[in-house]
Amino acid sequence: MIYDQARWTEDDERYEPLLSEKEAETVETDSPLPADLTRDELTLPGPSEPELARHYTRLSQMNYGVESGPFPLGSCTMKYNPKFTEDLAAHPAASVHPDRDPSTVQGTLAVMHGLQEQLAAIGGMDAVTLQPPAGAAGELTGILVAKRYHESRDDERSEVIVPDSAHGTNFASAAMAGYDVVSIPAAEDGRVDLEALEAALSEETAALMLTNPNTLGLFERDIERIAEMVHDVGGLLYYDGANLNALLGRARPGDMGFDVMHYNVHKTFATPHGGGGPGAGPVGVVSELAEFLPRPHVRATDGGYELYDPERSIGKVHGYLGNWLVLVKTYAYIRRLGDEGLADASAKAVLNANYLASQVEYEVPYGPFHHEFVASAGDQDAADVAKKMLDHGVHPPTTKWPETVHEALMTEPTEVESKRSLDQLAEAFNAVVGESEESLAEAPKRTAAGRIDQASAARNPRLSWQALEPEE
Repeated sequence: MIYDQARWTEDDERYEPLLSEKEAETVETDSPLPADLTRDELTLPGPSEPELARHYTRLSQMNYGVESGPFPLGSCTMKYNPKFTEDLAAHPAASVHPDRDPSTVQGTLAVMHGLQEQLAAIGGMDAVTLQPPAGAAGELTGILVAKRYHESRDDERSEVIVPDSAHGTNFASAAMAGYDVVSIPAAEDGRVDLEALEAALSEETAALMLTNPNTLGLFERDIERIAEMVHDVGGLLYYDGANLNALLGRARPGDMGFDVMHYNVHKTFATPHGGGGPGAGPVGVVSELAEFLPRPHVRATDGGYELYDPERSIGKVHGYLGNWLVLVKTYAYIRRLGDEGLADASAKAVLNANYLASQVEYEVPYGPFHHEFVASAGDQDAADVAKKMLDHGVHPPTTKWPETVHEALMTEPTEVESKRSLDQLAEAFNAVVGESEESLAEAPKRTAAGRIDQASAARNPRLSWQALEPEE
């Protein structure tokens, strides 16, 4: 495939008035403000509708998204966002004010209660809160629920165990909840080292946070034994739902022994992903933890639905009932696919990951995989490989993580990609294998922007609607 990303440049003159507007007579008005406090014109852009449409179309041509092509960021589940969910979220009935009396928004509460029930069934949980506004917020909420559970039993615990291959938010969430984080290494097969886990477990263990399948795409075969070990010391087993897409309709965390989990709806259930939000990270728990969930909660009554506060709730973690319109999209996605469709999605996600892993020429340790795999760039710099892949018209994988694989290329194609797309991805991978260090360092050349100083861009952003000159 030949790929060249558009490069548009626009100057500020595009915001000037139309010719017809320039010729219009100026209407003088009396202002009650002193002359030195009035302005001649607003310092805001005033493009016409076609100019504005062209501007944003050009910006989209200078960008890359799931509508552009494959987006195989590992552990991110960048699946296509179906547009029918956007239509439903834009419906006027979905825009009710959250302060309205519950008796006047029974349809809204019915959707929320239905989603609670759907997510509970998918995860094998007994109760679900929809309030957390993102996956990381869901993690923190789940750990705070676990903490309140231990406190209710006069059982003060100080540690949370996290595998070294876990998502960084696991470490952060445990620390923010006030726990000491105990990291354990992986075994040679990439899974939890049972001996290391046993050595770390104690009466101080509040929880073990675990992703299954893990970030190497490997299912924890000893999960029932792991659950038993954690429960034997009085701890809880926390499920990081980042990789739930591999299990949909085929296995449930609750059946494996997990006590609390969060759902990444922007991953598993195809709500919009990236751009800073809004997100949603519902949390599910077993019955023993339900009384500690955030308030308020939606429950069914004989005559409809009502809001109530769980008896020993940890309180609120977000305004009102969460990011409602994101939850509408989640509900619609689950209803559209149904049980059979969800199971089919996970099956295709696993098939696609294993097929792509078999086609790339980079070394791929471990396997077989579930939703993703991690290849090694070997002597090449994984970040350089990623930049070079952009020149082949595909988004690169996650790089340099997990650190259990040297120069990691963490790849998750999701279920939405066809064999043709997967072959295109494999071709991009394999075209970079033999590239020289000099060639890699010069990439990308075919994108709208070349290689940037990512650290400086993140730490010192210069945001403007105007085209700014580069700083010296």
